[in-house]
Order: sequence, then structure tokens, then C-alpha cells
Amino acid sequence: MSTKVTKEEALEYHKLPNPGKVAIATTTVLQTQRDLSLAYTPGVAFPCEEIKENPEAAYDYTSKRNLVAVISNGTAVLGLGNIGALASKPVMEGKAVLFKKFAAVDSFDIEVDETDIDKFCEIVKAISPTFGGINLEDIKAPECFEIEKRLVEELNIPVMHDDQHGTAIITTAALMNASEMMNKKVEDMKVVVIGAGAAAIACSTMYKELGVKNLIMTDSKGVIHKGRNDLNKYKKDFMCDEDLTLLEAFRDADMVLGLSKPGSFSTEHIAVMAEEPIIFALANPTPEVFPDEIKAIRPKAIVGTGRSDFPNQVNNVLGFPFIFRGALDVQTRKINMTMKMAAARAIANLAKQEIPSELKSITGDLSFGREYIIPVPFDKRLMVEVSSAVAASAVETGVARIKEFNLEKYREKLSKMV
Repeated sequence: MSTKVTKEEALEYHKLPNPGKVAIATTTVLQTQRDLSLAYTPGVAFPCEEIKENPEAAYDYTSKRNLVAVISNGTAVLGLGNIGALASKPVMEGKAVLFKKFAAVDSFDIEVDETDIDKFCEIVKAISPTFGGINLEDIKAPECFEIEKRLVEELNIPVMHDDQHGTAIITTAALMNASEMMNKKVEDMKVVVIGAGAAAIACSTMYKELGVKNLIMTDSKGVIHKGRNDLNKYKKDFMCDEDLTLLEAFRDADMVLGLSKPGSFSTEHIAVMAEEPIIFALANPTPEVFPDEIKAIRPKAIVGTGRSDFPNQVNNVLGFPFIFRGALDVQTRKINMTMKMAAARAIANLAKQEIPSELKSITGDLSFGREYIIPVPFDKRLMVEVSSAVAASAVETGVARIKEFNLEKYREKLSKMV
């Protein structure tokens, strides 16, 4: 089935039957005078007083326990660049829709017209009591690193910049399965990362956590190495010892992660890689190199892109809705690396399980292999597997407010939600 859409179709979709993609729905009955008295004055005073005495009671009496803010300043919108806060709103509304449809998480999209780091953080901190979690989105590097760091440290609810960690978690899951399939230990692999923005830095950080030791990162000026004096502090964490040409960086590499633009590497570079390389060409909508070009040179390559019309789509929707689902359900204060790694392992493991019959009608008869190393977005088991792994990890690492946690009962609850 074709996924191509025209401009006219997209504009009509966003305009009709009502402008935009989200609305607010009530969760309580409001039909009588008594209902009104309970919902508003005088009855509403009682939960207000409870929360004043015990702020944690907000999780019992308000929507906070299931509410995420999708917050952006529109400085790095995927494929569009710095288009500003207002123009980013359709994307943020879309993110809110994905939260709701995939994981039953309510969310408000909030577009903040501010690029100053201090002011942006002050605004987010000021509105944070409303929410149980904050999903930062489409904020450009390097500002996004400092913004996320500050908010994670200063707020007592989970904060995650999905452009960074969503991509990192999904590609880490894909790397886990691809390396296993090729019988390669990650600590022995040579990995090249094309790009040094938010996602590239986060992916590289997670790969190192996984065990990758030999990692070469490039930016628009070439390989990031110790002889350069134009690197920000985030890039400096990935300096290699010597200056290399791009071709030298690719020689005998086991994996390349492309988070750049079309043509930033080519078949010439792929030709000097290992015989069975892992190639994630994630520039979107046009990958750095198309899968058929890669296969012509390295037939045994495992290839992933960001597109839905090729196998192994790296799509952040495999992660963020279910990560926040698990984080919200145990009222976690943070989303730490252990939780992210647990999410990656859950995603990787799900790809090894047999596809349910109802999913085959959408995807065909997929099975674990070179063209199926990560689940597809519409696999409903993702909520059970990923959310439960994240929730359990939060409890184990001591960042959850919920202390009495029964994993099997929680998995059963998620199954019923699905």
C-alpha cells in the first residue's frame, strides 16, 4: 500500500472535520447540578486542600498521573529546520496523537516562542506542576543538551528529549539484534557515525554504554579528532586520536549510522566496509544511500532507514509512547540510562517473537531476519513489553514513587489496555 501523500491531501487532513489533530475530552459525568457541584465549586475545594497538604495527592485527584507535555521551540523540526514555534505546532499535535493512540497517554502540545536557554528552562519549570512527564521535541543542538540536562536535574518528573533518546533506543535495539545475527560482539565492532547533532550524540553515548569501544564520529567538517580546536564539549567526548579521511574512517567498519543528509556518504565508502556491514541510513525522507544501492555492493548487509516503505524502519514511535507509559505508571522522577537500555532490550526481544496473526494482515508474514530486526510500529505487544520493562527498571533503580510493584499484575493491566 502506497504511503505517499499529496500536499492537498495533507492540508485537508489537518483542516477537516475540525482544524488540527487534537481536542480535550472529559473523563467524569457532568449532567446534573450535583455533578457540577462535585466537578467545580464547592466540591473541587476538597481535592485542592488535599493537594495543598500533600503535593503527591495530585497523582490521585488530577490528570497529572497520565499527562505529558510535548514541548518545542521549533528550532530543529525534522526535515524543515528552524521554522519557529508556531509552525512546529502541527508536528507537536501529531506527537500528542501518537502518545494517545499508541499508549493511551494524554498530552498537551506546548509551543514556546523562546530560544534563550535560561528563559526556555524557566518557562518549562514554571508550567511543570501540570504534568507527569515532559517530552522535549525538535530543539536544536547544542542547546538541546543543556536544556535537557537542566530540566532533568531540576524537575521531579521524567524529562526526555525524544530526538536524542528515542533514536538512540531504537537503533540500539536494532544494533543488538543485527550484531547477534552476524555473530559479532559489539565491543569488537568498528562503528562510524555520520553526523554530530542531538540524535548522533545520544546514539553514540548509548552505543558506548552497550559496549562499543571503537567509534568514529564525523560532522560537516570531517572526522572529529583530537587535533581540532572547533569542537563543542559534547563532540569532544567522541574525539578519535588521529585525523582520517572519510574513506579511511569507513575502511573495515562493521556499522555506519547515518544521521546527516543525502549523499553524506556513498557507495564508494560502503565498498570498503566489512563484507556483512550494518548500515542505518536515517536521513529522512531521503536516506544518505538507498537500500538497493547498498545491496548492490554488499548483498549481505543489514539495512535500516527512517522510511516506512523499506524494511527495518527506525521509527521513534516504537519507543517514546511506551517509555512514558511505564514511567508515568510508577510515577518516576527520572528516565535514566538503565531504563533506556531496558526499553531497547525489550524492543530487540520482541522482534524475535512470532508475529501475531492479526498483525500479519498489515505487515505480511515477517520473521526475525536481516529484513526484520526491529518490530513494526503497529505491533500492539510493544506497550506490554516496553512499558513493563521501563516501569520495572524504574522501580529497581529507585527513581519510582510507587514502591509496591507487581510486574505480572502490571503486564496483565497493560494487556487489557491493549
